[in-house]
Amino acid sequence: MTTFAIACVQSAAGGGDNLDLLSREVALVVRRYPWVRMILFGELLVFGPRIDRAEPLPGPTEAHLAGLARRYGIWLVPGSLYESADGRVYNTAPVIDPTGTVIARHRKIYPFLPYERGVQGGARTTVFDVPGVGRFGLSICYDMWFPETTRAMICAGAEIIVHPSLTNTLDRDLELAIARASAGTNQCYFLDVNSTGELGYGRSILVGPEGDVLHQAGRGPEIMPIVVDLDRVRRTRRDGLLGLGQVLKSFRDTTIDDPHHARPATSRLADLGPLGNGTPPLAAD
Repeated sequence: MTTFAIACVQSAAGGGDNLDLLSREVALVVRRYPWVRMILFGELLVFGPRIDRAEPLPGPTEAHLAGLARRYGIWLVPGSLYESADGRVYNTAPVIDPTGTVIARHRKIYPFLPYERGVQGGARTTVFDVPGVGRFGLSICYDMWFPETTRAMICAGAEIIVHPSLTNTLDRDLELAIARASAGTNQCYFLDVNSTGELGYGRSILVGPEGDVLHQAGRGPEIMPIVVDLDRVRRTRRDGLLGLGQVLKSFRDTTIDDPHHARPATSRLADLGPLGNGTPPLAAD
């Protein structure tokens, strides 16, 4: 069995500098749940939605975050912060491994326009590997509203999507539905972590690979540790969601020729095997 423990933190963030808050919460998670291997926070947690706090990456804030990952020996996805690069500003989420090395940075592909004015969209989806565990995808908030972004990560081999969000608007109910649909249609874990307090409405949602809600937070601060089971993802993709539809195999094998149905490369789905009858959902491997 391939399992991995992730703590999703719904922080009561203020509108300014929350770096000390994040640091304290990392320490709290490690002390309370020493078996956790990754900690995930909400979008723009560090400084809030302040473009004037944009800084180059690598930079001093990212170095502080890397020090936390190294000190506690954990994977850290600290939400995102505004990055300044080549005269532009990006909404960027770093991925830091337990040695304190930044192994990936995802630039939000779809800034929340017209509200996120002055922010440039990123140019590509992001996946990264946790050795001995599996491949993760990383997207940020509004990216989820464009299902092509999630499907592209899945076709690149992602089995778990980590998704920092920052939502304080009436569309949160729709985002909960999108998170469930994204998990179910791609047979992946989808971990959507919002903030609360001044910045967000909370209601983070953690979804399993059959669209099942593992946990839905309320509106207050919460630490949500879960253990994801990569074998469950692989079994569901191979044998069918709830023992029924083998969605990714059908997507991989389609012969449709339609410019509106552009498909990313699906070679990473080849090892799912042929589209067939599968096995009952509770059958042993």
